Amino acid sequence: MGAQPSCPLGKRRQQQLQGQVDGMLRTFLPCYRRQLAAAMLRHISQELGPQEPAGRQLSHTKKLPRVREHQGPLTLLQGRPPQWQPAFCVLRGDGRLEWFSHKEEYESGCRPLGSTALTGYTLLTSQREYLCLLDDLCPSSSGDLALEEPLRVLEEPVSFPLFLVHPFRAHLCFCAHSRGAQRAWRLGLQGAIRLRATGASQEQRGAVLQRSRAPAACAFLDAVLLYRQRRGYAGGDDATLGSDAEVLSAELMRELLPALRAQALRGLRGAGRARARACAEFLDAVHAAVLAGASSGLRAFQPEKDALLAALERMVRADLEQILQQRALGARRTEAEIQDAVEACLCRKVDPQLPQLTLALLSPVEATLQAVRTLLIQGMDRLCHYLRKNPSGTRLCREVYEFEEIPWDPELMQACYREAERNRNHLAQLAKPFGFLGMRSLVFGAQDLAQQLMAAAVTTFLQLADQCLTSALDRSQAAEQLEKVRGLVLKKFTSDSETTRWTFTRDWLLGIFWPFVWSQLGMRCNLEPPEVDGDILAMGWQVLTTEGVYKDVIQGILLQRIDRELKNVLGARDRACSLDD
Repeated sequence: MGAQPSCPLGKRRQQQLQGQVDGMLRTFLPCYRRQLAAAMLRHISQELGPQEPAGRQLSHTKKLPRVREHQGPLTLLQGRPPQWQPAFCVLRGDGRLEWFSHKEEYESGCRPLGSTALTGYTLLTSQREYLCLLDDLCPSSSGDLALEEPLRVLEEPVSFPLFLVHPFRAHLCFCAHSRGAQRAWRLGLQGAIRLRATGASQEQRGAVLQRSRAPAACAFLDAVLLYRQRRGYAGGDDATLGSDAEVLSAELMRELLPALRAQALRGLRGAGRARARACAEFLDAVHAAVLAGASSGLRAFQPEKDALLAALERMVRADLEQILQQRALGARRTEAEIQDAVEACLCRKVDPQLPQLTLALLSPVEATLQAVRTLLIQGMDRLCHYLRKNPSGTRLCREVYEFEEIPWDPELMQACYREAERNRNHLAQLAKPFGFLGMRSLVFGAQDLAQQLMAAAVTTFLQLADQCLTSALDRSQAAEQLEKVRGLVLKKFTSDSETTRWTFTRDWLLGIFWPFVWSQLGMRCNLEPPEVDGDILAMGWQVLTTEGVYKDVIQGILLQRIDRELKNVLGARDRACSLDD
């Protein structure tokens, strides 16, 4: 749109990119294999070890996370030169956006004019903010703007804009026809971006990464962090948002981005904003080639991964007692060796900031959980009201359906999602000295948690109501039974909320501090563990790497600090609540 690359993605460039993808996989897959072994050991030892006395109280929903499908007319900036043209857009349940020339083309099953998975995109609703972003990507000289005829169309004021931008994907510019339509699309698109980022879509191949506790998914996330640490990225960030192929593609694109952008801009004609958009189109073509290569490489690795997981499970289950004894022995030796260095680092760097960070994390989590509780109560009360009025009417059936859809309704859940954004800037400032740049992941995690908890509560309420409501009950008896169900669900919700509050805050405090502490100790004490060579199954003990033992010991010491702080803060709050009651 506007300026164009002087040389499109040719065969030589594609071959070069494939070589770079192959090189990344040669470095990454050994990390992945080692982490598969560690994850399998962790999974089996937890499975066979002592269980927590109190599990989840709410029933787990069997429904997969999804976006509520949305469709309607929008105006799309497209063509050469770019012009605002009418389009019919469809937001799919798996977080993909498609657009057609007309609604009739969609209804007749025609192929869309274009489509994109919304992984990694950011939504802007300010035209001025989007133009500033283009100027930052490709600053113009004072005379350039006068020459920028192809993008004059973007400088003309537009109503109700929706700009989808990405660090290395093509930009998508839409306009809605009213403020209400813009809001509906904004909520839907934001939900789709979050769904794709948390790896929750059924269509995303390669494990539900952020939600899954399966050994393969946990191993993949650990391998990405290890891969990044060995390439000099010490802090936590948003590097693990998306499916496995999307995560690896984004990792390589970040490495290549400076050189690619410089090369593209040298070969582009035109002025600043037009060149910036054309550069985004060029990077989009590069990303498509990288994603195809990464997907192909991971598919090729799948049979080996399956065989490795099966062999690891057999070996670990057979020798678990010996392996755990060896791990405990190694941990004691390692702790004696590094205890003083770890304590010194924590006392000097972590302890002064831990109370502030704990409070800053707890605040949005508690506000989010309270918003979920309020919305749940409103939904249950509404159902009880209609049951008293007409227990067998069609209106009640519609109310039951709408109650069941609450977790997937972006308008209703917006109040909960908004609370997850609370203190975002303050928390980012507190975490920045530790190299943590993963605020998007943290916010998405809190929003995802709100949706999961609401879905579990809704499922539990409907299951219990179905069990206790029978045709033998009259209207008042049915209402009385439903009130009992309401009270029981709230008790279960309170229990799960307290567990969720603890685990979410604990996990993210560990995510903020752990990479920093590891890098500090590596620089001060030369704790960089040796590489593990050879077939991981050659010896059973290779599920116990030096790296893994160091990690377990350091995280164990750090978690003692975090748990103590959480007990102090939450204990004080619980005592205050008891006094108020």
